[in-house]
Amino acid sequence: MPTGQEAAPHCTVRAENIGGIDSTELTLSSGVTVLSGRNATNRTSFLQALMAGLGGDQATLKRDADEGRVELEFDGETYTRTLTRGGDGVVMGGDPYLDDATTAELFAFLLESNEARQVVERAGDLREVIMRPVDTDAIQAEVSRLTDERQDVDSRLDSLESLADRLPDLERRRTSLREQIEEKETELADKETEIEEADAEVEESRSEQVELEETLEELRDVRSSLEDVRFDIETERQSIEGLEDDLAEYESELADLPETPAGNVADLEDDIERLRSRERDIESTLNRLQRVVQFNEEMLDGSETELQSVVEGSREGDGSVTDSLVEGETVTCWTCGSEVDPGRIEETLDVLRETAAEKRAERNEVREELDEIESDRSQYERQQRERDRLERRISETESELDRRRDRIPDLEDERDDLHAEIEELESTVDELEGADQSPLLDLHREANQLEFEIERLEGEVEDVDAEIDDIESQLDERDDLEARREEIGEELTDLRTRIDRIERSAVDEFNEQMATVLDILDYENLDRVWIERRETTRQEGRRKVETTVFDLHVIRSTGDGTTYEDTIDHLSESEREVIGLVFALAGYLVHEAYEEVPFVLLDSLEAIDSERIADLVDYFGEYADYLVVALLPEDAAAVDDRHERVAPA
Repeated sequence: MPTGQEAAPHCTVRAENIGGIDSTELTLSSGVTVLSGRNATNRTSFLQALMAGLGGDQATLKRDADEGRVELEFDGETYTRTLTRGGDGVVMGGDPYLDDATTAELFAFLLESNEARQVVERAGDLREVIMRPVDTDAIQAEVSRLTDERQDVDSRLDSLESLADRLPDLERRRTSLREQIEEKETELADKETEIEEADAEVEESRSEQVELEETLEELRDVRSSLEDVRFDIETERQSIEGLEDDLAEYESELADLPETPAGNVADLEDDIERLRSRERDIESTLNRLQRVVQFNEEMLDGSETELQSVVEGSREGDGSVTDSLVEGETVTCWTCGSEVDPGRIEETLDVLRETAAEKRAERNEVREELDEIESDRSQYERQQRERDRLERRISETESELDRRRDRIPDLEDERDDLHAEIEELESTVDELEGADQSPLLDLHREANQLEFEIERLEGEVEDVDAEIDDIESQLDERDDLEARREEIGEELTDLRTRIDRIERSAVDEFNEQMATVLDILDYENLDRVWIERRETTRQEGRRKVETTVFDLHVIRSTGDGTTYEDTIDHLSESEREVIGLVFALAGYLVHEAYEEVPFVLLDSLEAIDSERIADLVDYFGEYADYLVVALLPEDAAAVDDRHERVAPA
């Protein structure tokens, strides 16, 4: 906020053919600038030009011009805005200060038609205006994305947890295998000692012994192969059992998913496009209504001098010359040229304003329905993603099951072949064994078997080591996943509470600012004005949703000190104007609009008395680097002399 900061740089505004302005150039200093003058002195037109240069879309092109232009020199940069008359109206172009002026138009550009001011006077939806700059669709989309990411992280963490649960069993298995290896190696060492002793005592044929040893070695290799095949068969069967369990779980999860009606997503897309088209049509109608209302307001207050002079000139030939608007007299209608009571025009304007309010309400209903349908679409899309994931896993699991089931018969055939080969080798060994060599050959056979068992155990240890290393390698990412899950949780909490925080801040800010302003302005029997934020349930289409509303409370007091609650309809025009301005100021602060645009523009304060206008100007001047306010001379006279005064050309 600007309070306590160094003075902001000057801002030079150049405008051509904007509103009632032919051409003007004006340099604004930081702080408060008072545009002082009577009606028809282009005060409002200058504010429109400044708004256009900053990025607003409410400026009007001079009636007798096809092109208009605004140029801002500010903080070492030059910003432009062009207005070009075309077949469908006036087209805005150029490179203004703001890329998106939504927040500024609601809470910084506080002219008479400003919605934040009008919503109080109409007793409209305060929350909708405050929350409009918040892109709730983007927030919901980010919530959905983060929710999906967290589900993926949770799934991976669950998988890692299952792997971690296997580590103790694997560690125990490895320890047991190593102990068995040590026992077998001890037995083998003892057996080799026995063989050496027996070999020294037995005289035998070396050629037969060599052949026997070669046959025993081959027998050992075949037995080793047989053990490997048996192990592979058992491993495949265990894997098949696990895959069958996984398949049953995936199929159960898939069956539990709600069925998305055929064509429903496509229907929702059609509904979304239809509602967006409807929203654009309503926005277009609203913009046209606002331009009509704004033009007629300018004609009434005398800002649009060009057309007014043409109309009055046409009446001079008939001897019925009229002045600019004078209270209690008639004016010349700028559409038909007849004399009419200004009140009739005001009544017509009220009807147009009511129509605009109805269009805003209709737009809000369309947006609510659009939000509901987009929420349904997101839900269906999430369900479809989950369905696709499960169907993909089912397909992969079924393929893996088929592959493993097909392998078992091949392994069983290989096992049978090895059994037959072992029987043949054992028969050969029996033939080679002599009666005298039988004890020695038995020792060789036992040693051979021990060596085979040691090799098998060592192979199992290698497999267990590899599995432990793989699990530990995967578990290394667990800390990162848990940290990411915590980050996602914090981001989701921030997103889901962002709207709530903005609502609460807006209410608190308004109530605080309103209390201060009431103390300053000292309305005689207006004790307190405050907003209550409350939760409510309402029906939206096919479902009930929790939402919040802002209720505006007005507390008055009587001469004897009795207090009572009143309604906005019973407030004076001055009181409503003040409340609307404070509501807009609350939005300016809550949405930190001062970070985007350091300007607040004020106009149409005639309903407030001069002294209170002066107090409001001083108060608002604390919250913006630049406060530009259009005032009548008698109101400007009450403003502190330290504030700059200019008169637009």
